[in-house]
Amino acid sequence: MMFSLSRCGLCMCVQRPVLLLAQKRHYAIPDEKRGMPLYCDSPFGVEASEIIDVRTPNEFEVDHIPKAVNLPVLRQSEHHEVGCLYKCNQFRARKLGAEIISKNISGFLSSHFIDKESDYHPLIYCFRGGQRSLSLALVLSQIGFKVSVLKGGYKNYRKLVQEQLKELPKGFNFNVISGLTGSGKTLLLHTLHQHGEQVLDLEALANHRGSVLGLEPGVCQPSQKYWESLLRDRLSSFDVSRPVWVESEGRGIGRCFIPEEMFKAMCCNSRKYVIILPLDKRIHHIISEYRFWTVQKEDTITCITNLKKFHRDKKIEHWCELVRKEQWEDFVKDILTEHYDKAYSHSQKKMLSRSCDNSVEELLIPDLTPGTLSDLVKRIV
Repeated sequence: MMFSLSRCGLCMCVQRPVLLLAQKRHYAIPDEKRGMPLYCDSPFGVEASEIIDVRTPNEFEVDHIPKAVNLPVLRQSEHHEVGCLYKCNQFRARKLGAEIISKNISGFLSSHFIDKESDYHPLIYCFRGGQRSLSLALVLSQIGFKVSVLKGGYKNYRKLVQEQLKELPKGFNFNVISGLTGSGKTLLLHTLHQHGEQVLDLEALANHRGSVLGLEPGVCQPSQKYWESLLRDRLSSFDVSRPVWVESEGRGIGRCFIPEEMFKAMCCNSRKYVIILPLDKRIHHIISEYRFWTVQKEDTITCITNLKKFHRDKKIEHWCELVRKEQWEDFVKDILTEHYDKAYSHSQKKMLSRSCDNSVEELLIPDLTPGTLSDLVKRIV
């Protein structure tokens, strides 16, 4: 659904914004052949000023190249309308698509591109690297920008992500930190990062703390596809000659699942550590870190009821009553000892059964103060 470009220039819907933009940037628009976009086989390694995803917002939400901006040349309803018409009459659909795309690009020229300098170099992609990406790329190229288009579009990008997630983890040595819930594993990761270590915070990427109460109210997790995009992006930033610190996880972190090769590498290509912290310190840490659950009690109770498949109704009601009465220390202590500790120990046994080396170094600490964690980092790095 691409608008036509004649020797004299762009269609009238986009011609005026293009001329204004060219004048503002002092570009010459010669009558001879204008610039054409370049095609690249991969988005990785392209030195682009900006990555532009021209697909619909719905497509963008499901997955996109990290740090890309969404400038949809066809919005969801428009894409549906043109698509339906295309099944009946391809010629009319192309005319309608050209009309809508031209109007949308005109708006982007005025709002998004008007202040871009002459050295601006965008990388543009759509679903297959076809008409939607080429439409915007042609306009920007003829203005005078250097423009790249991803060959094969998002489909090509997604294939590359899947391929790299099978190979990238194999090149790293992982230092895996385990410990019962509330032991401060995430705090230790943050301290390691502050000391210049390479840290892969899987729970941060997944927007989930890895337990039944791990999803903060009002927070959404990424889709599985975008989670994998974020994971590939983070892994590709690491130096393979240095270890990567990561928290021990099950395959699933909420609705996000660790890819098989990544999970294997965490089990086999790793040194393992376990934090041992006194129970009372764990309780206080959890109350402090999960404070949102003490404010939104009904949400907490709803999550507790999801444990019915693991515990009898009497135990579930006991926990709910402790929440209603705001007896937080009693609630946290009981749910830790009766549920979380048992579940975590079981998952760690399963992980160790897949490991090539079952040895685990114990890290005994009295508390989670910054000084204690800094001393611990100096001891293990």
